Amino acid sequence: MDFPIKPLITLLAIVNPIGVIPFFIHFTRNFTITQRRKTIRVAAFTAFVVIATSALAGLKVLQFFGISLASFQVGGGFLLLSSAMHMLNAEPAESRAQDLDEGASRADAGSSIAVVPLTIPLLTGPASISTVVIYAEKSRHFWELGVLVVYGLVIGVATWLALSAAGRIGKFMGQTGINVMTRLMGLILAAIAIEVMADGLIKLFPALAR
Repeated sequence: MDFPIKPLITLLAIVNPIGVIPFFIHFTRNFTITQRRKTIRVAAFTAFVVIATSALAGLKVLQFFGISLASFQVGGGFLLLSSAMHMLNAEPAESRAQDLDEGASRADAGSSIAVVPLTIPLLTGPASISTVVIYAEKSRHFWELGVLVVYGLVIGVATWLALSAAGRIGKFMGQTGINVMTRLMGLILAAIAIEVMADGLIKLFPALAR
């Protein structure tokens, strides 16, 4: 497994808490300070739980459904590439128009948007889950799975820090700065996605390696 940094860089590129700041500001525009802080805590904790659960139980879920890791790598790589394309267009990695509409209606109804859509799918979704599962399969020791869980904690902390500073970051970077950061991380993610897909395709079709 590529420790210690590659899985973390990949997850940070996909999750991209800074890119979600405009949506956080929009969804919480009518919230009190207390409600906004609670939303941040729940979103950060949920992001950690999603990644940690994917690392510890993701492979068992694949085995239950009879899905090979090679197939999952190709599918996961495609999702990563799709996420990268969204990010190169300065959209959040996991965003979908219908998800945002649902989130807006929930926020207007007074429901908490911390879990859906802020954490799932804007922060953590299919691309991030598939990434964690792929790296979990490459683990050869239990401590390596522990490192992935720690990475989930890092993602949670990064989410908490970014959303806590949403107002200041938004004013400092502006929409243009956020778009530039999102596109840069999208370019990095696209390169990683190609590597993941190539690895899976070679496992499915060994002749490609010749």
